[in-house]
Amino acid sequence: MTDEAERVIKAMDALEEIADPTERARAISKVLADQTKRTPRLAALRREVVVDLRAQGMSYRKIAAEIKVSLGTVQDILRGHSGSWADRPKATGEGQRDDTNGDRGDGASGDPGQGK
Repeated sequence: MTDEAERVIKAMDALEEIADPTERARAISKVLADQTKRTPRLAALRREVVVDLRAQGMSYRKIAAEIKVSLGTVQDILRGHSGSWADRPKATGEGQRDDTNGDRGDGASGDPGQGK
């Protein structure tokens, strides 16, 4: 992990350790408000790197290993999807999930938690 990322994580830990509950809540509110603004920019920066690595011919798996995320996250980034499984648009068609029963059409469950 980079030094910068480590400092951010330590600062987030320090927020949780603020003794006064009201002061802690104020600090957390400020951070969450800033995070809401920052998240799209950070996601775009990460996406630029993933798209560039893919354009260089790197495999999805190698990209995932390089930026330390899951293969599914790389796929989602390249598809332009962000958010939870519940937020994903339901697609209908060969090999994709169906609105009615979660079946992707390939006999496998549409639930990402199945089969693990």
